[in-house]
Amino acid sequence: MRVLVVNTGSSSLKLSVLTDEAAAGWDVATTADLDRWDGDDLGPVEPVVAAAGRLDAVGHRIVHGGTALTEATVVSADVEEQIVVLGSLAPLHQPRALVGLRAFRTLLPDVPHVACFDTAFHATIPAAAATYALPAAWRERWPLRRFGFHGLSHAWAVRRAPVIAGVEPSAVRRIVSCHLGAGASVCAALDGRSVDTSMGFTPLEGLVMATRSGTVDPGLVLWLIEHGGLGADEVSDGLEHHAGLAGLSGSSGDMRDVLAARGRGDGLAAAAFDVYIHRLRREIAAMAAALGGADLLAFTGGIGEHAPGVRADALAGLAFLGLAADPESNAATEGDVDITAPGAPARTVVVTAREDMEIADQVRARLDS
Repeated sequence: MRVLVVNTGSSSLKLSVLTDEAAAGWDVATTADLDRWDGDDLGPVEPVVAAAGRLDAVGHRIVHGGTALTEATVVSADVEEQIVVLGSLAPLHQPRALVGLRAFRTLLPDVPHVACFDTAFHATIPAAAATYALPAAWRERWPLRRFGFHGLSHAWAVRRAPVIAGVEPSAVRRIVSCHLGAGASVCAALDGRSVDTSMGFTPLEGLVMATRSGTVDPGLVLWLIEHGGLGADEVSDGLEHHAGLAGLSGSSGDMRDVLAARGRGDGLAAAAFDVYIHRLRREIAAMAAALGGADLLAFTGGIGEHAPGVRADALAGLAFLGLAADPESNAATEGDVDITAPGAPARTVVVTAREDMEIADQVRARLDS
């Protein structure tokens, strides 16, 4: 099987062709990253499609599937309309994903297109974890629940982590997965199924991120609007684009910049790092509580894979969960490595983020069903 995976970002486009001709695991045939792509010009992507050769399907990463689209779905006009309606719940990502979806359906009209949703992995979260304590009339009128995000990354990490640890999945039923990148979230998975996660109705909830605030008191937001003189648009822009590590450190919000400044003795960067680690520890512990403990902790994403200092400092406060890293193993800056300290009751691994392979797996499963 040959699958073209389309991952459309806020201004970028990542493409990869994965093959599994012998059903022995995916191989990457070609990749292409376009840093700037507005979606109107198909010229830059046409050579990639031409070079891909025969394609059996196209898999699209879509951030939000809402309450109806809870598994990989073959795209139809009706499915596309449902994705459009969900745009207000993910305004930074959903419209861009639609641009990619429409562009490649135009280029490749004769192969099935399958939408794979970041929210779908969290559709198994029980009501106790997904429900906000809001007025019943609000919840009946609107889908006001915790959806969770980064599901494709968490799904891959949860399946891949036991393999890296060299154990049977049945021996590590309780897995906490940390997707740490510009956006970041933590997930609790029991027997491979999500039962809780740190992001909620939107990707703003939870951890401190590059430019997103993470969880704040809703009363603070109301105060800024009612008494601080800020408009809703200003508050939204601040929480999304000027908060997080950027707001705390005065930098770009990129963890590499924060770590470099912290190493030079910059006090703001040091404080930003401390806030980030505090929130990360707290959310990992919360996910472990949702599971009744943790058998395995997985780090993935750009920071999770490439920042040993973040992993070390987070784990330094989690010994009570049986988690500890071997300093030499933890020094690795690439993924797919077991960093568990000798004698630690729970395992800790670093997983290379492969949303493309997760998407390809979901495409194959959907078309084979």
